[in-house]
Amino acid sequence: MAAIDNTSEPGSLVRSAHPPLVEAAWLYQAYQVCPEDLPMTAALALAVGMDTPALCELAGLPRHADPRDIRDTFEQALEELGMILPDRHLARRFALRRLAARFTAGEVDLAELASDDWSEMQVVTAEEQAFLALLPPCACCIEYTLGVDAATWEAQLQIAAGAFVAHPTVGPRL
Repeated sequence: MAAIDNTSEPGSLVRSAHPPLVEAAWLYQAYQVCPEDLPMTAALALAVGMDTPALCELAGLPRHADPRDIRDTFEQALEELGMILPDRHLARRFALRRLAARFTAGEVDLAELASDDWSEMQVVTAEEQAFLALLPPCACCIEYTLGVDAATWEAQLQIAAGAFVAHPTVGPRL
């Protein structure tokens, strides 16, 4: 089985797998994907030629299916594809990098960055630490927590997020 990681092996399943499916697996491990979104991800993977019994079953599940059934079927589909879910710690680091990438792309507003979801996270690189250090625990206390105006904070975040995204250390390429 191939681990879902940032491998450079040309023939790996990670390289041949549908990128949204690989990303969904990483985000699933980081609790950053909603189970109701997984059937559509499976359907898109089928549309590009990936095919296993569990992937077909997952694609056929309605969004309102029991989340446990969706999770079990998703994990079975990954297993049938020879993909191993990443370590939760690595998945959280990837999810943080994805957040930084979405911020630099303008897909996330400042208030969405404020969350205590990341407060207990262990980071490894200086880029991760620089970005994480700028994330306040809640939107209501951004100014109080940071002690800077929003424009200065956003500029600092853009720099830190750009550096973080430019130096990927874990997870699939964004």
